[in-house]
Amino acid sequence: QVQLVESGGGLVQAGGSLRLSCAASGDTFCISSMGWYRQAPGKERDLVAAITTGGSTNYVDSVRGRFTISRDNAKDKLYLEMGSLKPDDTAVYYCKADINKSYGSRCLSLRYDYWGQGTQVTVSS
Repeated sequence: QVQLVESGGGLVQAGGSLRLSCAASGDTFCISSMGWYRQAPGKERDLVAAITTGGSTNYVDSVRGRFTISRDNAKDKLYLEMGSLKPDDTAVYYCKADINKSYGSRCLSLRYDYWGQGTQVTVSS
């Protein structure tokens, strides 16, 4: 079993910054890609940024250059530095981890997606 807990959300004025954190715990031995998603009211949950265990990153166009995703593999933590925030960034932000099932010291091909409970980010104009 795996738990993901986000923190760092809040209310910020347009142009401001926030740093989100996600802590993974439990059976994280075979954790692979991690990412941040967001869901605004009445909209679908969409990818914001993702990062592999090797540090390769991917961003949605609307946040590229403003947001930075990073991870600490030793601590099983994921971060999202958000700058130049806009009202359109207002949403619930979710942490996601792709974790392969482990068997002893082996990582099997069976993969599960785990989600955090979400943290609210509100950007006022």
